[in-house]
Amino acid sequence: MLTIEKTGTAEQTIQKSRFYALAGHCQTEREVGLFLRQLAAQHQNAHHLAYAFRIKTADGIIPRFSDAGEPSGTAGKPVLQMLEGRDLINVAVGVIRYYGGINLGTGGLARAYGGTAKMALDTAQITNFVEMQEFSLSVQYNRIDELTRLVSQLKGKVLDKHFDQAVHVRISLPVAEVNAFVGRFN
Repeated sequence: MLTIEKTGTAEQTIQKSRFYALAGHCQTEREVGLFLRQLAAQHQNAHHLAYAFRIKTADGIIPRFSDAGEPSGTAGKPVLQMLEGRDLINVAVGVIRYYGGINLGTGGLARAYGGTAKMALDTAQITNFVEMQEFSLSVQYNRIDELTRLVSQLKGKVLDKHFDQAVHVRISLPVAEVNAFVGRFN
C-alpha cells in the first residue's frame, strides 16, 4: 500500500469546463471533511466538488466517493478507481468543476474527473504506507530529550506532553517499532 506524503494538484480545461484537482493525505474521515471544506472555500464559485477517499481504520479500509450532483458514477467513482488502482490509502482527492456550458456526456465526465484526479496524483509525492500506533508512556525528565530524538529518528510524532513528577507523553510510532521503543524506556 502507498500513501501521499506531499499534496498534488492539477488543472485542465475540457470543452470550456475547467477542472481542478487536489490530492492530499488524510488519516480520518474528519480530516477528509476539513480537506474538502477548505477546497470548497477556495473555489466558492465552482459548480461541482466531486471527491473520493480511502481511509484505513481498525475495521478495515473505508472507500467513499461523491458525484456532487453529476450523473451517477461519472465523477466520484472514476476518482475512487484511481485511488484503488494505485493502492493508495489515507488519501483524499477532490475535483472541482467550473461548468463551461457544454455537456460532456457520461463518458466525457468520467474521463474528465478521473483524468484530472490522475494528473493530481501524478504530481503528488507518493511513499510507502506505514501503519502507525498511538500509545502513552511516562519517563523521567532526564530522558525526555533521548525519547524525543528517538521518536524523530523512527519517523514518529510526539502528540502530547504532560509534566508532573514524570513526563507523560502520547506518541505515534510505526507499529513495527513500538515494542522495542517501549522496552527501552521501561
